[in-house]
Amino acid sequence: MATPTATGPTPTLTDEQFRLISRALADPTRHEILNTIGQCPGSTPCSTIRPEFPLSAATLSHHMKELETAGLVDSRKEGKFVSYTLRRDTLQAYIQRLAQI
Repeated sequence: MATPTATGPTPTLTDEQFRLISRALADPTRHEILNTIGQCPGSTPCSTIRPEFPLSAATLSHHMKELETAGLVDSRKEGKFVSYTLRRDTLQAYIQRLAQI
């Protein structure tokens, strides 16, 4: 998937990307995690996400990996800490494609 600039076009999703996003969003926990990240104006440290969900670190890590694999979030590692940013362009592309069904 092409990564557009802030003023660039919405990316076009492949069938596989569409499937991965659908699978990621089908899980209520991942949906809520994505909502939590989306409420922050910039990147969200994992330490901010973790207290919101009664999950083990391993389970949260699994959910975050699924969201990242689907292209819904970007991660940035700073030392041993990770921050996540919602890929609004990818989410918009998903919504547009979903509306075409």
